Amino acid sequence: MVKRQFGHRVRLVLPPDQVAALNAQAHAARALWNLLHDWWTMMPRRLRSLAAAEAAIRQARSDIDWLAVLPAQAAQAVLKTYMKAWRNCWEGRAEAPAFKARLRTVMSVDIPQGRDLHVKRVHRRWGMVNIPKMGRVRFRWTKNLPVGKHANTGNRITGARLVKDALGWHLAFRIQVLEVEPEPHAGPEVGIDVGVNISLALSDGNHHSHGRPARTKDARTDRDKWLNDNEKARLLELECRAAHRKSFGKPGQGTSRRLQRTYDQIARLRARAKRRAVDWQHKTTTLLADQYSVIVVEDLHIPAMVASARGTLQEPGRNVAQKAGLNRSITQEAWGRTLVMLTYKTAQRGGALRKVPAPGTSLRCSACGLTSPGSRRSQARFACKNTGCGWEGNADHNAARNILHLYQTGHPLVPAAGRAVVRRARRVKPATAR
Repeated sequence: MVKRQFGHRVRLVLPPDQVAALNAQAHAARALWNLLHDWWTMMPRRLRSLAAAEAAIRQARSDIDWLAVLPAQAAQAVLKTYMKAWRNCWEGRAEAPAFKARLRTVMSVDIPQGRDLHVKRVHRRWGMVNIPKMGRVRFRWTKNLPVGKHANTGNRITGARLVKDALGWHLAFRIQVLEVEPEPHAGPEVGIDVGVNISLALSDGNHHSHGRPARTKDARTDRDKWLNDNEKARLLELECRAAHRKSFGKPGQGTSRRLQRTYDQIARLRARAKRRAVDWQHKTTTLLADQYSVIVVEDLHIPAMVASARGTLQEPGRNVAQKAGLNRSITQEAWGRTLVMLTYKTAQRGGALRKVPAPGTSLRCSACGLTSPGSRRSQARFACKNTGCGWEGNADHNAARNILHLYQTGHPLVPAAGRAVVRRARRVKPATAR
């Protein structure tokens, strides 16, 4: 048996009064973080401790009335998260904690104890959950949860987090289950090349694409490929309306209610597009994990690939607009999220995800193994210039075959996380020496 921990997100159905109550709790949690951050940074180092921070939080909740709307366990969760953020900073994994702004911060409230939720299924499509200081709340039942007779020491809900996005309030369960260790997958091996024209090009020719255009002639609608034509027109209308209303604002003046309402409408449309993209990624990665035992991909440094080509005043970049359009297409494909899904889904089914070096995979011929100048004719076409070969085909398919060949020939690879740690250590070392 192996222990597996994962999350499951459900949509809450709340009346207006409960929405207002949850908004108040989320704002109280954000304000408590800011107060704790000010207390920690102003306090002398010799007086900083976890016990002193707990005492300061208890004193603040007793002195400030509107902080009392936040449950006591949620306040302790804010302290735990803040201390974890400092540990990540000290160990070089993240930057130092910072102030949380009202409009740029995701509204959330943590429920650290799973036993306080009292989850119950009341209908085939609906369930009930207990929210501290709010009572019973209905949510959409989309996955079997370890509740009732299915809950025990190994299978249980360990906690949850309330999160608000553009589509409303959601509840993210933290679930722990005990499962039988999967047998080794008996399926074939496959190489995958992630791209823009073909989303996932496979070495065996079974490509997967979401059927939406990668690039269009209208750059304004190119970034919203997951919306239909009516939704794109609506989004463009809202963006023009927001720009018009913003033009009447004065420097230093806050956002008006009309402008904020327009921003919320834009955010709902973009959240709908993201939900469709994630749905396609989940279905496609599940199909691949069920079919193949080893999935081989390139080790791509995506942040460097989507860097701007604008350059500087002394050395301005070239083809900036074309590079910006390519960056938008790469960002919308969300290659990193696809790889994360493939990683845990292959592990659950007894398979594995492997990475190989990326340089040369799209320029080398998969039939003869030679790299000839001019073989990559376009973004989607590859024709080998070698006299004795002459292989022609899709460029992404050719790259996928090269990726699988690199894995089968045993090329080693340093994990991407290891490289990031090395880069950070090299950057910090000179400062430490001084």
